[in-house]
Amino acid sequence: MSARPDDSGSLRLFLAGDVMLGRGVDRILPHPGDPRIYESHMRSAEEYVRIAEAAHGTIPRGAGHAYVWGDAAAALDRLTPDLRIVNLETAVTVSRSALPKGINYRMHPRNAEALRAFRIDACSLANNHTLDWGEDGLIETLATLHRLGIATAGAGRGAAEAVAPAILMPARGGRVLLFAAAMASSGTPDSWAARETRPGLFLIDDLSKESADGLARRIAAARAPGDVVVLSLHWSGNWGYDLSPEEIAFAHALIDRAGVDILHGHSSHHPKAVEVHHGKLVLYGCGDFVNDYEGIGGYEAFRGDLVLGYLARIDPADGTLKALSLLPFRLRKFRLERASAEERLWLQNMLSRECARFGPDVEQNGEAALRLVWPEQDAKPRRN
Repeated sequence: MSARPDDSGSLRLFLAGDVMLGRGVDRILPHPGDPRIYESHMRSAEEYVRIAEAAHGTIPRGAGHAYVWGDAAAALDRLTPDLRIVNLETAVTVSRSALPKGINYRMHPRNAEALRAFRIDACSLANNHTLDWGEDGLIETLATLHRLGIATAGAGRGAAEAVAPAILMPARGGRVLLFAAAMASSGTPDSWAARETRPGLFLIDDLSKESADGLARRIAAARAPGDVVVLSLHWSGNWGYDLSPEEIAFAHALIDRAGVDILHGHSSHHPKAVEVHHGKLVLYGCGDFVNDYEGIGGYEAFRGDLVLGYLARIDPADGTLKALSLLPFRLRKFRLERASAEERLWLQNMLSRECARFGPDVEQNGEAALRLVWPEQDAKPRRN
């Protein structure tokens, strides 16, 4: 088995799961917003900072916009991805219209510079927190990100914008189409679906053939020859490694019938299995990349403090996966630190266990990364 072909001419995409810069993380950035929250046991976002500090020590306040990225920033600078794509799971707003949903994430618009500090090219906004502060909060989120030159997908001021892909133009040429959608299984309310003249998200109703075919029509209408298609999908629960037969079948249908080249799945707070289906990358759950859960107990077995970034090397001619590097970090003091040898081994063993059902394995790749290895595919994929 090998996943290290010649890298010349490949498209390098960095993908990460949920980036949650709101609530506690927003408090330690240069321009913290209103700390008021409306949770059953918390009234101030400051409490999340205090819980994290009780676990690992004092966190600097007024930290620079690059603070949270820590060691990940230098790692990506060395790897020089062509594009950086994440799921931004927070509203970027000063809105005070908190929806009555229990947990509401927001970050101050001036702190959105943190995304630019990490050179994020595009954010999926189709998730269960983008509308936490109402339609005005969503509109401000879109305006702020676009003003910073960050593309968005999965949300819009109306249905047409919400379902449209972000068209990304890597410097090496060609186009990457980023579609983004959410499902109710991630906790996204059905009422958040965008309408013709109402702001909202691109929601997928279910895991049916009809849903896959609907996506296929949208992708076919937008795609030009040579485009690489990424679908960023917020689905399934927060904890647990299980994948239902319906989820697996839907992922395969998105590749086989809808023409998706990379399924960028997220919502789980920890990484889940990776598959290479007919040569195409399926990330069933990327896990959180940045959050403010530090010091909160209850799910220690999942090692939620250990996170992964994914560097996929794609053949732009047909969208097939040439190589996948997995970049392990740990969250300490709301900052990404290089994972220790023990932590890398834990992630390697977990991923090898979860990927085994699909064929791939995970190996150490030097001192700072893991890599996916998988059997050679029997047939070249078909373009839809």
